[in-house]
Amino acid sequence: MTRSLLFLTGTRADFGKLEPLASAAVLAGFEVTFFVTGMHMLDRYGLTKLEVHRMAGVAVHEFLNQRPGDAQDIVLAKTIVGFSDYVTEHRPDLIIVHGDRVEAMAGALVAATNYIRSAHIEGGEVSGTIDEVFRHCNTKLAHAHFVSSDTAARRVMALGEPEETIHVIGSPELDFHSGPSGVTIAEVKARYGIGFDDYGIAVFHPVTSEAAGMGAQARALYGALAASGRKFVLIAPNNDPGSDAIFEVIEGLPKDRFRLLPSMRFAHFSELMRNAACMIGNSSAGVREAPFLGVPSLDVGTRQTNRAEAGSVSACAATDAAAIARFLETEWGRRYPAHHGFGAGTAAERFVAVLKDAGFWDRGLQKAFRDLG
Repeated sequence: MTRSLLFLTGTRADFGKLEPLASAAVLAGFEVTFFVTGMHMLDRYGLTKLEVHRMAGVAVHEFLNQRPGDAQDIVLAKTIVGFSDYVTEHRPDLIIVHGDRVEAMAGALVAATNYIRSAHIEGGEVSGTIDEVFRHCNTKLAHAHFVSSDTAARRVMALGEPEETIHVIGSPELDFHSGPSGVTIAEVKARYGIGFDDYGIAVFHPVTSEAAGMGAQARALYGALAASGRKFVLIAPNNDPGSDAIFEVIEGLPKDRFRLLPSMRFAHFSELMRNAACMIGNSSAGVREAPFLGVPSLDVGTRQTNRAEAGSVSACAATDAAAIARFLETEWGRRYPAHHGFGAGTAAERFVAVLKDAGFWDRGLQKAFRDLG
């Protein structure tokens, strides 16, 4: 019997985590479908649903779950309705969600209430924002857990999940970076109109619990970058509350030194990172991919609080201009040994090995809290 897997993706970021797993599952003979929603469907963020459609061997279902300005609870409600309709009709054997966004929570809720087996990717992590709460909610709703580290596994156990349901596979996006990107930096610069020889990468997303102050944080951060005189490739922020204020700041930056991109193909982003002088902002790429590639990174603000473990990662507040200037002066162009705290780029292989084990499918769906000790 061919097992059917349904992956839910709402952003370019979670698709970067799910794509290696899905590709490996296709090669292993599973039937794979992507339910595509969220930012993927919006022109402003690069219409990244097209990246999902480029995958070989998968089916794709699109669902528009929001209008500009929708609050997170509204997005959650709309996603639940749309995903439930799809799941009721198709009844997959396994629903796979990633991380901490409301789309993932919608998928986990629908799976739990419809008694469909579900798997949560990268549970057990901390960030210090409302996203962390969403992530732990998804852990409690899911039946299986594919985590990035032993530390994350211990946290999932602390939430009452049985050890036998937890599988340490590493961070899946590192699979992209473990080998050659397949493109040259010259090809990347030509495709995306990047005219800089020496550049940093900056990605600054809104923090939902700090939405009212994101404009001020963005002005401070990008003001410090502008004052440095250096050149940066900017990746657009996600669509959480507060993003409009960040876009407003970005639009006022000098175009000769700041190149804004709504999104990038994964291979091209990987090559761009490999050749960057540094990475700055609050994207998970700064605390995962950058250390794996040996690129120095500055984690700004609270969005990734406590997630950084590598020596190549520094941290400061968005308003700390002195710390930002110091980082640019001392870390620009420096290289570090590859950090393997979140795996060595073999997550997809480990993921498929678990799914091919008959014991994974034989485990019952009734959950029970497992006390530590």
